[in-house]
Amino acid sequence: MSQALDAPIAAAGAAPRRSRQARVRWGNRLVTIGGDAPVRVQSMTNTDTVQVIDTAIQVKELAVAGSELVRITVNTPEAAAAVPHLREQLDRMGIDVPLVGDFHYNGHRLLTEFPAMAQALSKYRINPGNVGKGDKRDRQFAMMVEAAIRHDKAVRIGVNWGSLDQELLALLMDENAGRAQPLDAKQVMYQALVQSALGSAAYAREIGLDADQIIISCKVSGVQDLIAVYRALSRRCDYALHLGLTEAGMGTKGTVASATALGVLLQEGIGDTIRVSLTPQPGEARTQEVVVALEVLQSLGLRTFNPSVTACPGCGRTTSTTFQELAKQIDDFLRAQMPVWKSRYLGVENLKVAVMGCIVNGPGESKHADIGISLPGTGEAPAAPVFIDGHKALTLRGEGIAQEFHRIVESYIERRFGGPARAAAAPAPTVEAGAPH
Repeated sequence: MSQALDAPIAAAGAAPRRSRQARVRWGNRLVTIGGDAPVRVQSMTNTDTVQVIDTAIQVKELAVAGSELVRITVNTPEAAAAVPHLREQLDRMGIDVPLVGDFHYNGHRLLTEFPAMAQALSKYRINPGNVGKGDKRDRQFAMMVEAAIRHDKAVRIGVNWGSLDQELLALLMDENAGRAQPLDAKQVMYQALVQSALGSAAYAREIGLDADQIIISCKVSGVQDLIAVYRALSRRCDYALHLGLTEAGMGTKGTVASATALGVLLQEGIGDTIRVSLTPQPGEARTQEVVVALEVLQSLGLRTFNPSVTACPGCGRTTSTTFQELAKQIDDFLRAQMPVWKSRYLGVENLKVAVMGCIVNGPGESKHADIGISLPGTGEAPAAPVFIDGHKALTLRGEGIAQEFHRIVESYIERRFGGPARAAAAPAPTVEAGAPH
């Protein structure tokens, strides 16, 4: 067997796509989308916006979980009137995450009649398929864009194939029927989605909206459909793109479908902000969609939010519950402490931890991590070697292995990342959310 080195193997990484950069702000909080900004994470509440306290609590939960923008429903005059009070409540709570207003059907009227609401929001979502029909469509779309210009807000032109502009679709269907070789119906749907988004963006620019303040989305519910549509969009425009499956589903199905679609597109450099639209399972927190979005970005190496934990899946060598229980205790500890560590230590989210299960791969994986532990497998003595910066530092024994490892991790973090608090490191008055890593 040859021992010579072959030609270098190219490292995998997301392809670059240069897009325009939108600026979404509230007070001193600035969230840039597109350009050289990191891929942003956003989410949406499922509370009744009229219920200000309930909605404020959920917005806070989503923001604390890592959502850099939070969208709320603005569908009635009562909801519109509640938005300024919601913003005030969040400001009192110290939550400066920008709010995005989700408008359908009557957004033109609400944005005109409730200027305090229009100002309290930081970004508007407009669905071209739901702004009116016939002669009213352009006029009502223009009213919403004019409100964005007046209040200096960014706009997402969000096309959805469940509410696609039926007049445009019918026109393209008729045109397709006259072709010598008609396209299949799905191809016509793809064309309608892209044309609706780009045509609406062009009209918004004619009205006077800055092109940099336009974000585009064309949401569908099928993985391959989403990939096809966004590839076409990315070739035809340089607007910032919002990615996400619509109606992704719940549980494993929704998580896997979203991760698959987003992973393919982000690896190709397509996408500037993402939302994972999960239907919560009974008892599941709304924040789960944020957790999944963060994991997608971190798995691709696009951003770093939490310590990277390499954990053994277990096998016949780890049939006892000892390894599983110890691994869970350590993982739960890292996740619970992360918010505290982030507030104290700059760069701690880049920590790499290995929690392994036996002597086969445990020592090797632990050496590759910043700090790692190789836990005992079935029938093995209750001894766990700990590796720090690639070297075996000590061996833990007995019943308190997990607790002792917790103390070692905290000591390591203090030694490596100790220094000025994160808050003290940002003297500038304008804070940009989520600096890239």
